[in-house]
Amino acid sequence: MITFITCILVLILGYIVYGKIVDKQFGMDPNRPTPVKTMADGVDYVEMPLWRIFLIQLLNIAGLGPIFGAILGAMYGPIAYLWIVLGSIFMGGVHDYFSGMMSLRHKGMTIPEFTGEYMGPVFKNIMRVITFFCLILVGAAFVNGPAGLLTTLANNAIDYRIWVGIICIYYALATLLPIDVIIGKIYPFFGFVLVFMVVCLTGYMLFSGMPMQEFNMSAFQNHHSNQSENMLYPMIFIIVSCGAISGFHSTQSPLMSRCMTNENQGRKVFFGAMIAEGIIALIWATAAINYFGGPEKLNAITSMPNHNPAWVVNEICNSWLGKLGAVVAIMGVIALPITTGDTAFRSARLLIADIFHVDQKKMSKRLLVAGPILIGGFYLSQIDFTIIWKYFGVINQLLAVIILWTSAVFLVRIKKNHIIVSIPATLLSGIVATYFLIAPNKLGGLGIDANFSYIGGAVIGIATLIIFLISMKRQNKNVETELTI
Repeated sequence: MITFITCILVLILGYIVYGKIVDKQFGMDPNRPTPVKTMADGVDYVEMPLWRIFLIQLLNIAGLGPIFGAILGAMYGPIAYLWIVLGSIFMGGVHDYFSGMMSLRHKGMTIPEFTGEYMGPVFKNIMRVITFFCLILVGAAFVNGPAGLLTTLANNAIDYRIWVGIICIYYALATLLPIDVIIGKIYPFFGFVLVFMVVCLTGYMLFSGMPMQEFNMSAFQNHHSNQSENMLYPMIFIIVSCGAISGFHSTQSPLMSRCMTNENQGRKVFFGAMIAEGIIALIWATAAINYFGGPEKLNAITSMPNHNPAWVVNEICNSWLGKLGAVVAIMGVIALPITTGDTAFRSARLLIADIFHVDQKKMSKRLLVAGPILIGGFYLSQIDFTIIWKYFGVINQLLAVIILWTSAVFLVRIKKNHIIVSIPATLLSGIVATYFLIAPNKLGGLGIDANFSYIGGAVIGIATLIIFLISMKRQNKNVETELTI
């Protein structure tokens, strides 16, 4: 219990203290007009109150990752707590804040467009491809994921295909209609069931008297039952992404940067939502470890047929909260992928519109852009979820790497110390490189020898930092030369 409470308090303290440091380093200016003040269109640029913007941002970024990812991360042991807490504060919070605020400073642009402002046209085009692929994968994955959960919740009374159809219709409406018509209205309900789930699970763990494992030196060991394919480093940093740092979050930030009325909302909306997601991940990692009596038993039970993270969620909720509580809690779990899937498709529409400069005020033009996206997403949703997610995991973190380096260049441009983003960028560059080298072929890697992969990943991580420092030094010299001339 001490470990759990301490982790929660550290996350909250991280928001209060480090969030202010990040806010100050960025140079937040409450007097600078935001995009919605100068570009309101009644569709995507729509003023909304802070509480609604925060709730939408949280639900947008918190798909199944902070639940399913946290449960999978718990299989490695209590070391997952450390990554969730430190990652959320020093990596995820920083990443989400800068991606959101840079979009805010650049007329609510989608991330490939403002990335190109700092990293050049080549990176802009690379980011366009990666971002679009990432959004479509998430949107497709979060059609069949919640459809399966709803089918289970309804005891198969409603066919799976009907749920798929209902979700697809909702996604189409959420993608096409003004943001305050569907998303702005329905998210408070989803927010309620999410808060209910979090409060109930936390309350049970704190007040039921159940024994809870504490963090100790054994936590640094790998407790996973299949360590040959699930080595502690770098796998846990890829699997537990949405509860620590996730590149996908940056694709969602422009949605809310177009609705914010003041730059002083940035820390609450972007950094705050990431910390809130970290808390959700921490709760589910703790629940998974302690419900089964430790990571070894969690590994044993989940190795059985059909005992996947969805089964774990259902088992814990029904056992701890009873039938009624479980229904509401599981609805909270279902709300997360649905409220991420809808905005994934909406973000894809904005991305294509930004690339080809298609005005989105008229429904006909929104339909022109969104129609092919929605059809493609529906066909991709027929592919097995695990296949989609295999490719999403590493693409997701690669996206985060590029955003962090873009943020570092931004800080250099405004003559601020870049260390708060360049260090996380270096670490994550090494993690992603190591994953590509060491992961088995079936997980999207090269399957190279572990020792070589660790050394190679570290070298690549350090090399990215050296390249960045040299590039910034040359850039500064060029600026000084131009001023002299």
